[in-house]
Amino acid sequence: MAWSTIQLEEDKQYQKSIIEVNKIPKHIAIIMDGNGRWAKNRSLPRVVGHKNGLDSVRDIVESSDQVGVKYLTLYAFSIENWKRPNLEVTFLMKLLRQYLENEIEELHKNNVRLNTIGKISSLPKNVRSVLNSCMEKTKDNTGMVLTLALSYSGRWDIVRSVQMIVSDVRRGKVSPEDINEEFFSSYLQTNSLPNPDLLIRTSGEMRLSNFLLWELAYSELYVTDSLWPDFRRNDLYKAIESFSKRERRFGMTSEQITDNTDQNKDTKGYIQRVLDAFNSR
Repeated sequence: MAWSTIQLEEDKQYQKSIIEVNKIPKHIAIIMDGNGRWAKNRSLPRVVGHKNGLDSVRDIVESSDQVGVKYLTLYAFSIENWKRPNLEVTFLMKLLRQYLENEIEELHKNNVRLNTIGKISSLPKNVRSVLNSCMEKTKDNTGMVLTLALSYSGRWDIVRSVQMIVSDVRRGKVSPEDINEEFFSSYLQTNSLPNPDLLIRTSGEMRLSNFLLWELAYSELYVTDSLWPDFRRNDLYKAIESFSKRERRFGMTSEQITDNTDQNKDTKGYIQRVLDAFNSR
């Protein structure tokens, strides 16, 4: 079923007001934190929090697509999460497989393309099988790209990339002089994705937790005290509204940004004008 057909009119109007501002983040990344605390606050097992967190995943995926987000990346399971109690890890893997099986048709009908990053070889075979099947099914979809970070670590991906580059240098495929930021980024698992414009973290924790360490260099950060099972579309809208009011300078000054906007110049054009003025002295 198309998500728009079951949308409340009040929600449509809220989304319209956000879209009209014309500052929707192209790529939103989310650290979904607080499932365990949500359950603990209710004297329930941690796994109940994880299960209720899926309702938030569904709502945020749907509403992100509706407002025009092109890329949504969810930090679903870190490499460090393998250290958790075996029963909890087993439940999380089962929950992941059930989510994929239950949601893939809905995602496909709404033109969402499923993607993944992380050490996928660490996942149980039955989970990998379902995951690969879902990605194959949606590979030609042209709508929002939903990336699940599974068995993922930012440091792991950076080290992995360095190892691959060193290997290519040894084989003569790459010269050390070829290596710059753009080249390095091409070796990361996120090479097909733009860097996130906005990072949202739930539960009030003020850290990145080893998530997209390279890619988040200039992302806007939004931290909310809401625990993930409580985080729904209205909370997402607030985060987007906060993002729309910010000035992204990427190391430049406000005046430079204004000059670029007024003159309809890109960053490289502005820098070139500065260099020309300096060299003419």
